[in-house]
Amino acid sequence: MRLLVVEDDRDINRQVVKALEEAGYVADTAFDGEEGGFLGESEPYDAIILDMGLPKTDGVTVLQNWRRAGVKTPVIILTARDRWSDKVDGFDAGADDYVTKPFHMEELMARVRAILRRAAGHATSQISCGPVVLDTRSGRVFVDGNPVKLTSHEYRLLSYLMHHTGRVVSRAELTEHLYDQDFDRDSNTIEVFVGRLRKKLAVDLIQTVRGLGYLIDGAQTKG
Repeated sequence: MRLLVVEDDRDINRQVVKALEEAGYVADTAFDGEEGGFLGESEPYDAIILDMGLPKTDGVTVLQNWRRAGVKTPVIILTARDRWSDKVDGFDAGADDYVTKPFHMEELMARVRAILRRAAGHATSQISCGPVVLDTRSGRVFVDGNPVKLTSHEYRLLSYLMHHTGRVVSRAELTEHLYDQDFDRDSNTIEVFVGRLRKKLAVDLIQTVRGLGYLIDGAQTKG
């Protein structure tokens, strides 16, 4: 999963990005509304964390511009403003959730997990596909109840496919959502990681749809 953090306070930005990366996500950053607005409209993020009090263009205006442009990416507003009217403005602009500063990083990460689950149509922190269980809260994977050790890249790939079961996911889409904007993207590496996952999981879970991409059958999915 690939997220965008738009926050002008560099310490908070760095702390949020660090927490996201430790949780297994990839994060891009922006420090003002102009850059953040451009990235949010031009890059395919899975979720965005957006500060309201941004320089150049304020967060509410950035969010309104995204929604007018048809950007449906889930957005969590992050702000020091705690008046109910500010929250109403944020939600009316198109926000999906709201976190007030100062905040506990664990709460923000829980809200990120929840917003990603809802966007993918899942109800709990555990997603099951046949014998494979992905625990988004702990960042662990189990097969028939036994833990499977995955690298961060392997976990992100499996997580994205399990969040999007029932549809074919192309190599290009996986590359866009698994790596940050500065990474030297090569779709051939996706094949390598899929091969490793198949060996480690040792179950028939990830199907190759020739010429299109990869598929996990949605009929097996619970969560």
